[in-house]
Amino acid sequence: MYFLGIDLGGTNIATGVIDKNGGLLSKQSMPTGVSCTPQELCDRIAEAAQKTISATGTAVDAVGIGCPGSVNRNTGTVELTPNLPLRHFPIKEELESRLKLPVGVDNDANAAAWGEFKAGALRGALNAVAITLGTGVGSGLILDGKIYAGQNGAAGEMGHMVIERNGRACNCGRRGCWERYASATGLILTTRELLEQDTAHESLLWEMLNGNLNQISGRSAFDAMRQGDALGQKIVEVYIEDLSCGLVNIINSLQPDVICIGGGISHEGESLLAPVREIVNREQFVTNSELKTKLVTAQLGNDAGIIGAALSGAELCGFPL
Repeated sequence: MYFLGIDLGGTNIATGVIDKNGGLLSKQSMPTGVSCTPQELCDRIAEAAQKTISATGTAVDAVGIGCPGSVNRNTGTVELTPNLPLRHFPIKEELESRLKLPVGVDNDANAAAWGEFKAGALRGALNAVAITLGTGVGSGLILDGKIYAGQNGAAGEMGHMVIERNGRACNCGRRGCWERYASATGLILTTRELLEQDTAHESLLWEMLNGNLNQISGRSAFDAMRQGDALGQKIVEVYIEDLSCGLVNIINSLQPDVICIGGGISHEGESLLAPVREIVNREQFVTNSELKTKLVTAQLGNDAGIIGAALSGAELCGFPL
């Protein structure tokens, strides 16, 4: 059996064909083209899917798609997605009519979590959480070996728990959300804020950025820290404290077996995770138990969404894996 996975993003539509074990046979990507109607978007998704199937030369049994936003995985409806023109939209029905194949639909973060659970860093766990540190903070919950989506498909949005009351404004409408501190965007904001306090321009960061704060990236503070810059070190420490705060909240709430961390910042590896583990071990509620949540780096990288969407879609379409 072979399945097609579709990772629908605001910028690109990534597609890939996998086998039943999550092995990726081939993948492609094409621009999403967000300035379009829902019907036109479905046409583009179907085009991307058909190109990938043709390029692979393998017939597929089912299709899975991971969509951003609030997704009802039981009905295959996208209730709301922030950066795409989909509102209460029956995307399952629309894609099935175009592709002539069964289609399963899930939230993109849930799909990435499922990919790591079935074929990546969360294999062997019963209860697990996948965190992706990107423009925002994506997250998916695996409870008792199943995706936990809640009554409306929107459960698991850990990025929108508040870690600083009346803190930074978030696009969700609240203030102080974890993703405004722990995402790559949050790290950039922290870097900018602390750099602006360095009025004497003593930090090496000023030279690295050529004095242009718009050049700050999620790597800037880590790069400066590695060169011995004191402010870079301070920024990284503040960021790690913010990241750890949310992780401790998750552990205290769910006590999962494993949390895997993906996204661009996760490429820092143990430079990131080692100090995070120290804080988590110190601050978590259960400090004296032999059973503690493991913190690991995600394994599937940018392919997690494709692989997870395919596997989730296959199961939603009645193919037991």
